[in-house]
Amino acid sequence: MTVIQRLEAKATPDIEPVTRKTFDEVMVPVYAPSEMVPVRAHGLDVWDRNGKHYLDFTAGIGVTSLGHTHPVVVEALRAQADKLWHVGNGYTNEPVLQLARALTEATFADRAFFCNSGAEANEAACKLARKYAHARFGPSKSRVVSCVNSFHGRTLFTVSIGGQPKYTEGFGPLPPELVHIPFNDIEAAHAAIGDDVCAVVVEPVQGEGGVLPAEKAYLEFLRERCSATGALLIFDEVQCGMGRTGELFAYMGYGVTPDILTAAKALGNGYPVGAMLTTETVAGTFAPGAHGTTFGGNPLAASVALAVLQTVNTPAFLARVKQSSALLAQKLVAVVRDYPQVFATVRGSGLMLGMALADAYRGKAKDIAKAAEAQGLMLLIAGPDVVRLLPALVVSDAQIDEAVARIRRAVDAVLAGA
Repeated sequence: MTVIQRLEAKATPDIEPVTRKTFDEVMVPVYAPSEMVPVRAHGLDVWDRNGKHYLDFTAGIGVTSLGHTHPVVVEALRAQADKLWHVGNGYTNEPVLQLARALTEATFADRAFFCNSGAEANEAACKLARKYAHARFGPSKSRVVSCVNSFHGRTLFTVSIGGQPKYTEGFGPLPPELVHIPFNDIEAAHAAIGDDVCAVVVEPVQGEGGVLPAEKAYLEFLRERCSATGALLIFDEVQCGMGRTGELFAYMGYGVTPDILTAAKALGNGYPVGAMLTTETVAGTFAPGAHGTTFGGNPLAASVALAVLQTVNTPAFLARVKQSSALLAQKLVAVVRDYPQVFATVRGSGLMLGMALADAYRGKAKDIAKAAEAQGLMLLIAGPDVVRLLPALVVSDAQIDEAVARIRRAVDAVLAGA
């Protein structure tokens, strides 16, 4: 054995096997993950460390929208990994410029800023909105209006903007000048959006808040009111964007254009990347040094995101999403009809659907999700009262049929007390 071989052998010691119990021993307890530990996946198929197969209707909370190990995404990452990984924001790089150009050509936006997550994209959006208002109108125009039960990230600023007190309890004092109004309530929006508001932040489809689509008239009013008061309209499309609703971004289906749009999750299909898109006028408020991030827009993330965007943003792909969503919604409505004691309704948009629980089963969404996992189906919840489905956008009709069959078996098990 050569000296180099001995050094390599020493540098790669045997790794002790890990289990779900290891999580409780070494991880900060901010999650309560399933006992199942996934180790391999392809498309919507997942296998755990025991070799059990699961059908994934979570897409990593709306992230792996092209499915696991999609060949186009894998090749994009592999090819860039052989070229250039990271240069820092003192330099630019070809992949990020190509991605920015592709996103601005595909949307209302003129300018893009890249970061690592949806929370960072929303943080950047709200910082930009305050900077814009301060430059245009002075420091008194600083309030941010958002919706009750919204979710915009986990930084202190974005979690405070989100209208869910359970996520801010114990973290005070919280940032000031934040107001929360009921979702889809035009009267409340009219009362809240005055001349001191710098930004209105809204999810076109509320995700964590219960899979609730915005009404068209509501978004139209927000646009009108923001234009009248000089506030910026920010659409958080971290979960509902990148083809999830059957449009590249949900705003396109509503015909309402924001001033700033945020994206992440599915943009990288599992590789961490976020984006803030905005107009030339708004972007011009920032200058070098006003905001930044070390890893944002790195060549690896940008290459992956561009491959995802080019795959999703085609008429045929988006038409298939609409076809799949119609089929899934139709079959879920049949489940609601057959189990009225358990489910009240199906709601959502595209392949972002929620099954709201009937009164007798309110608070038991997690129980149904666990029962589904026992049947080999991975599901999400959106609060305690909604079972959430976010399958990869490449889901097949056969996988939809199989998922619904497993939901039925899971509900039967819950009703039987299993």
